[in-house]
Amino acid sequence: MKKRLRNHAVEIGTLPTGPGNRITDVAGVLVGHATCDESPHQTGVTVVIPGARNPFTEKYTAAVYVINGFGKSQGLVQIEELGALETPIALTNTLNVGRVHDALVTYMLQRCDQEGISPVSINPVVCECNDSRLNRIQDRVVSEAHVQKAIETASIDFDEGSVGAGRGTTAFGLKGGMGSASRVIRFDEKPYTLGVLVQSNHGCREDLMINGQKIPLLSSEKATAEVDQGSIIIIVATDLPVSDRQLKRIIKRVGVGLARTGSYLGHGSGEIAVGFSTANPVHHHSSSDFMQVTMINENQIDRVFRAVVEATEEAVLNSMITATPVAAGKEKPLCLSEVLGELNWPDS
Repeated sequence: MKKRLRNHAVEIGTLPTGPGNRITDVAGVLVGHATCDESPHQTGVTVVIPGARNPFTEKYTAAVYVINGFGKSQGLVQIEELGALETPIALTNTLNVGRVHDALVTYMLQRCDQEGISPVSINPVVCECNDSRLNRIQDRVVSEAHVQKAIETASIDFDEGSVGAGRGTTAFGLKGGMGSASRVIRFDEKPYTLGVLVQSNHGCREDLMINGQKIPLLSSEKATAEVDQGSIIIIVATDLPVSDRQLKRIIKRVGVGLARTGSYLGHGSGEIAVGFSTANPVHHHSSSDFMQVTMINENQIDRVFRAVVEATEEAVLNSMITATPVAAGKEKPLCLSEVLGELNWPDS
């Protein structure tokens, strides 16, 4: 079993985690991967299933926040306009966005056809990071079959690190990947869960911090003038009933979590957050003139802000601490676990 951050006796923040400390602690949410790991292709796709219900017929309240828009994501404009998610969310590499988008259309058409529905418009959400440092990205090897596999194998207990869309990514000059964390918050004595999933591919090695502590370079590492570029995608899920406006306020705070790991959100890096709530379904075929929505008292939202900051910070670090070596030619970035082992951190 891969060691996560807490296996190294490091706890981020003060709020309790969910049972798995993953985005899938939010009931109904599943995550699946399909990985391409035959040199020179080190890439893949990761799919977030928002819940058991058909997302086209019972849409999820959703929001997007673009911190820095150096990215090629699809589907964000409609979420920004309508505040609703109607497909699973897929993550992949930059040049495979179109193929993954097409695969999600096929999946949703097949699912709707089983229910006697014939959509004429579907808004798949696909986000990306550029993994060309370790992957021959021009070959666009992620196929519809990979997307189908990620959907079919999606589960609560999913893998992290160098898998799926995180197979070929790098973060802070080290191996990046997929990482997750969760927090539990209480409203009116009832627990609610907020979970985060990241695809990390950003940051400068010299800036890396864990729990506020700078991680020094090894003697074998060379200081560089490397800039913060490459992108990070942050998916936020919660079972808390919120409006799409409130959800956007919440996901804006992922930037604070990124800053706590040392990122300064550089010009060449795309930082994009997509959030959804499993509460308050939006019924596509409703004939009512009105719909009732429950949402939290805005005066109590600070505890949710804290939750998303803590979970984002820990998810980024989990994506790196669970990463395993991936080589491409002369490129073989160190893994965070290797660096911490040599430094005898946190005891050093």
